[in-house]
Amino acid sequence: MLEMAILGLLSEQAMHGYEIRKRLRDELGLLSNVSFGSLYPALGRLERSGAVEAAEDPRFGTAPAPMTGSLSGERAVFRARRAGGGIGRRGRKVYRITELGRRQFAELLVNERAASTDDARSFGLRLAFARYLPPQARLRLLERRRAQLVQRLADARGAAAAVESRLDPYARSLIEHTTESTERDVAWLDRLIESERGSTRDDPAPAAVGAQARDGGPETGP
Repeated sequence: MLEMAILGLLSEQAMHGYEIRKRLRDELGLLSNVSFGSLYPALGRLERSGAVEAAEDPRFGTAPAPMTGSLSGERAVFRARRAGGGIGRRGRKVYRITELGRRQFAELLVNERAASTDDARSFGLRLAFARYLPPQARLRLLERRRAQLVQRLADARGAAAAVESRLDPYARSLIEHTTESTERDVAWLDRLIESERGSTRDDPAPAAVGAQARDGGPETGP
């Protein structure tokens, strides 16, 4: 799932590792706990597979440090340059998605077997990049999630009815809160599905992720 998120972000623009982490944490809240300890190994795997490529950021340069006439001063300049203004050496790399990476991202995004799991994080991540999906795939994603929540709602109501007589007011209140939250999610999905169906009728063949990959990706970010 982390690899799919990285490829999705890099589909929009090249980024440093710390920029990827910031957007994962700030914009994709379901991955808010991602650390550099998990991010850089994932980037390494993607780079080895050919899905992304890394290059030194020219902004950091490699020009020699100026001679100050002071050994301690020259060491300080060297340390500052080596740190890149507070950015480690790995942070000097700019990561870009390759054509292979775009194809891998498309495959991960439309993988319906993975998307069919009743997992809020998996659904949320795919929804964040749903603009890259073909219209019918977007609709299936939303309808599948709705069906999962409706089934969860029915199961919860059945279980609550079976033990209602044994519940204290606090336990009953918690079950009601969970049920109401799921009902709100279903209503939200109903609105998205209705809007998606209307968009599909108005625009039957918008650019899908495969076409965007061939054209070099979307022109604008989210």
